[in-house]
Amino acid sequence: MADNKLAGVLRSVALRLRADFAQSVVMNHRGEAGGTRELLFQRYLADQLPGHVRAVHNVEIVSADGQVSRQADVVIADRNVPPLTTLAGLSVLVNECVYGVTEMKSSLDGAELRDACEKIRAAKRLPKTAFHPRQPPAERTAYGRTYPYVPTVGIIFAFSGLELDTLGSHLLQWCDGRDAAEWPDSVWILGKGYLMWTDPATGLINPTPEPGSSLIAFRPHQDEDILLALTLHLQQQFVTAWMPPLRLFDYAQHHPLGEPAFTWTHIEDDPVRG
Repeated sequence: MADNKLAGVLRSVALRLRADFAQSVVMNHRGEAGGTRELLFQRYLADQLPGHVRAVHNVEIVSADGQVSRQADVVIADRNVPPLTTLAGLSVLVNECVYGVTEMKSSLDGAELRDACEKIRAAKRLPKTAFHPRQPPAERTAYGRTYPYVPTVGIIFAFSGLELDTLGSHLLQWCDGRDAAEWPDSVWILGKGYLMWTDPATGLINPTPEPGSSLIAFRPHQDEDILLALTLHLQQQFVTAWMPPLRLFDYAQHHPLGEPAFTWTHIEDDPVRG
């Protein structure tokens, strides 16, 4: 079989990611290592995501009803909606423009997996309501239901971690009793493999979990890494991502936009003065 050019290129990207991360661990102080790993993965995402979305590092997500997410490592958002603010390296994004959240870990164990799952669950539960009506209306089917927008995808990525069977057991324990819409959509460990969900009707791989989905673990093919599969997963999740027109006024709610100072009324012309 002929060599796959894309697989070869992404294998070299994976080797570079691992080398850069190893170097950052040596050079950076412990408190800076987290930011470095996120920037390394953001750089990969910037090269692989479809052009109408972008990867934003270090984000708080806000919803129109006033909820604020925990700080997210990397958010995948609509490119046409700018942050409300960017200050000291932190961006604030409205939830309607968020298509995905990615939680990054240097090493993924049971505790770190649960922490990432909780952050993803919280982000997924934020409401998306501030839209103008779209004609004709569009819908997205995922997690066993239909949405009038694109629901938020949750991805966990780590540079190392426990064995896949152990991580899979931890993930299933966390998911037990929770809504499938709150589960992580996939888990990726560089150099080791990844976890994804199956379609309960066909048994085939599904981009999102559904009620009744099974969890399946994959190891890298031969001497390849996970980035070919991850790149295809990102394309499948986000190449068709869309959002109705944003209605930013909903974020003002009942907050006054100012206080009346002067009022002018129309005065009819005097017929004598014409």
